[in-house]
Amino acid sequence: MEALILFPAIDLKNGQCVRLKQGDMEQATIFNDDPAAQAATFEAQGFKWLHVVDLDGAFAGKPMNAEAVEAILKRVTFPVQLGGGIRDMRTVEGWLEKGIARVIIGTAAVRDPGFVREAAKAFPGKVAVGIDARDGFVAVEGWAETSALAADDLGRRFEDAGVAAIIYTDIARDGMLQGINWEGTIGLANALSIPVIASGGLASMADIERLCAPDAAILEGAITGRALYDGRIDPAAALARIAQASPGEQPT
Repeated sequence: MEALILFPAIDLKNGQCVRLKQGDMEQATIFNDDPAAQAATFEAQGFKWLHVVDLDGAFAGKPMNAEAVEAILKRVTFPVQLGGGIRDMRTVEGWLEKGIARVIIGTAAVRDPGFVREAAKAFPGKVAVGIDARDGFVAVEGWAETSALAADDLGRRFEDAGVAAIIYTDIARDGMLQGINWEGTIGLANALSIPVIASGGLASMADIERLCAPDAAILEGAITGRALYDGRIDPAAALARIAQASPGEQPT
């Protein structure tokens, strides 16, 4: 079994580190004016990856917080995955050249699946697909629109494309501290051969414990945001528990 990864999240809005509720830009809580400093804190706490989303970019369809992302990349050494506004090959290439370890394609995966295939082929292991679902159906354009496409059907489109991971978010739970949709997320992971990362609602140490349950071992890991910022999840305790559940891993 591969070691589970706990991804701390930095969501960028107007150059600041924020958290939203259910993707609502009007319900943004600012947690840090210096995203690079926040990223450095996460690295110092022992996290092995960082998850970053350009929220403004997701709505605009192009990068909007490039300066903040570049500052993060200059400040940390651990790998960073980035989503939000990545809609064409030029943007994919640009971010990978600047040091992003993995780009996340969301809206464009629905609108232009051929683009995902092209990117995944050109950059093996560096392209993930973000599936953000509302009631099981994929939402796009910064979650402003819900498509008629089921989440598992979208995942199956890329089974043979060389996609590195699926980041699956249950929008209803995102930022609400209600816990991950374990049934839907683990169900998706079991339906696909692509590794799945759980996102949306990781709320407490009880959720960390749930992540370490045998049936969740199929997941690559989970993303944590608001609960990490407000102290509901203790980084050291969470990482130690995950290491304990992952053979060959040692607590940080």
